[in-house]
Amino acid sequence: MSTQKIYIGYHVSASGGYMAMGGRAAALGADTFAFFTRNPRGGAAARADPEDAAAFRAWAEERALGPLVAHAPYTLNPCSDKENVREFAKLAFTEDLERMELTPGNYYNFHPGSHVGQGVSAGIEAIAALLNEVLSPEMHTTVLLETMAGKGSEVGGRFEELRAILDAVERQEKMGVCLDTCHIWDGGYDIENDLDGVLSEFDRVIGLGRLRAVHLNNSMNPCGSRKDRHARLREGRMAPETILRVVNHPALSGLPFILETPNDDRGYADEIAWLRAALG
Repeated sequence: MSTQKIYIGYHVSASGGYMAMGGRAAALGADTFAFFTRNPRGGAAARADPEDAAAFRAWAEERALGPLVAHAPYTLNPCSDKENVREFAKLAFTEDLERMELTPGNYYNFHPGSHVGQGVSAGIEAIAALLNEVLSPEMHTTVLLETMAGKGSEVGGRFEELRAILDAVERQEKMGVCLDTCHIWDGGYDIENDLDGVLSEFDRVIGLGRLRAVHLNNSMNPCGSRKDRHARLREGRMAPETILRVVNHPALSGLPFILETPNDDRGYADEIAWLRAALG
């Protein structure tokens, strides 16, 4: 039985604004949530309502909601070899970080990107260059690099690559990491048989103090497959007990755990209830 504070949430639809998102999450038993800042496949962001955001802030404080984990669109790729794609990354980042100021103190998570044949070093340099352009001392949001599965030319499939990006960012205090359990498993980090070892390696390379959120997923594929196929918590290649050990690990105490499993609302409610029943 867990003795630590557990924040459990999932990716909600961003339609209807902040209060609508919070209501949907609460109805399913969540005490935090994630949302896409715009269409996950690209495009312009819908206008945010400052009054709705203010009402949400008061509601979230009253309910002691955990940190929110906003997610950048999948099409955001700051290390693309195409100028228009890099320009979109800068535009989306700038707009999204401005919007995040409506709900200060939360997280903005993004996939570092794919170097598309330019090489990992070039990719790391481009990602850090964008971050150095868009991060400001006045912002109240922490930007999170997500651990990736390493498929294709993805940057971030190894902890060392994320550390290299962080080392090249000037405003270190504005940065953190989101650990995705499916991604690191597919990337070759065996959290089923050596969770302590994987977290120790993360601490050695990046530092557990930089870990701010967890995407909690099972995987359809074996460890090291480098494929990135999410599965429901009790249906993937990792045993359900592995998922529970992750959530209950003392090194991860107090973090928001966001479900990105292939579910509908009923499925998310079931997984949230299962986690709470198992952890106490």
